[in-house]
Amino acid sequence: MVYITMTHDIHQGKPTLDAPTGRTIMLIHGMWSRPHVWANFRHYLEDHGYRVIVPTLRHHHAEPDEPSHPELGTTSLLDYAADLEREIRLLDEKPFIIGHSMGGTLAQMMAARGLTRGNVLLATAHCAPVLSFNRTVWNFFLREAHLMSFWRRTQRPSYRIMRDTCLNGLNERDAQNLYSTLVPESGRITFELALWFLDRRRAALIDARKIDCPMLMLTGTDDYLTPLSVTRRLAEYYGHNARLEELPGRSHWLPLEPGWQEVAERARHFIEHEAPLYKAKTGAEPAPALEPQIA
Repeated sequence: MVYITMTHDIHQGKPTLDAPTGRTIMLIHGMWSRPHVWANFRHYLEDHGYRVIVPTLRHHHAEPDEPSHPELGTTSLLDYAADLEREIRLLDEKPFIIGHSMGGTLAQMMAARGLTRGNVLLATAHCAPVLSFNRTVWNFFLREAHLMSFWRRTQRPSYRIMRDTCLNGLNERDAQNLYSTLVPESGRITFELALWFLDRRRAALIDARKIDCPMLMLTGTDDYLTPLSVTRRLAEYYGHNARLEELPGRSHWLPLEPGWQEVAERARHFIEHEAPLYKAKTGAEPAPALEPQIA
């Protein structure tokens, strides 16, 4: 049984400037999602003494039955990244980031900008220049890209497509309940991720040489949206900065699937015990606190 709490008013944990160093975690949701998908993780991490920040990505405030923001269809990954960078720079310290799916790509972008102590990437989407020529992934995106000028439209895949590719780790009732809470996503971002080699701005491009923090990648063996074959190439691209762990029998929606507690515990162990060792092994200086900025 999936433990899902549909709390729609969770946007950001209330920060306190006296939070202990390294005790801030940002949770970044993925495509079609909103902060409520992190309810389980947020409560778990707060119970273990962390300050948890859960931002809502740009134009994702509408309820599923409400019209999308008119600019959502053309919103870019770079827009999401700019918003997240601005929010992180308002904090008193660099956070650890846990990102799911596209939120994992955004976490990688924050790492390349030197804004995170370390990342845990759950079923992460890839980035440029990593190619994702996987038949299932391509079938999924081609079904969404058949409309003319799809990169200017919002898109929300059908339940059947989602059930087969990324909701397959949930039972039928929980899959339907989760799908009913999902919102449309930017067609521009679908283009930037799936067809990054045609994107003149290379919005999804991340320079691996700029990554100076550890990243733990957790991907399920039954994930057909962000499959292991793609995540392996991504881990190879980042070299010693990334560690990939396969989760047998797990699918795409790791924050909510049965066994999410084990995933949360693995993330916390990495943050508390493994990320500090990375700094020690590489000889890098501990991540300094950010100087809070006024919005």
